[in-house]
Amino acid sequence: MANPMTFDAIAERFTELEMRVAFQDHTLGELNVVVTAQEQRIVQLVRALTLLKEQMHILAPSLNAPAGEEPPPPHY
Repeated sequence: MANPMTFDAIAERFTELEMRVAFQDHTLGELNVVVTAQEQRIVQLVRALTLLKEQMHILAPSLNAPAGEEPPPPHY
């Protein structure tokens, strides 16, 4: 027959499970902070990229136009 677990063994396993859950909760909290910061940074980078694209289009529209739409040089 199988040996039934003693109260001390059950209490020890329960304590270890509680510690694991607490560690996982702590890790999830840290990961949430990192993911939130990364999301904010991505939003900032997308805004900056959009602004750069707009500025590039204003400063050099021929760089953004397809080759077929480019006007011929003045010497033609």
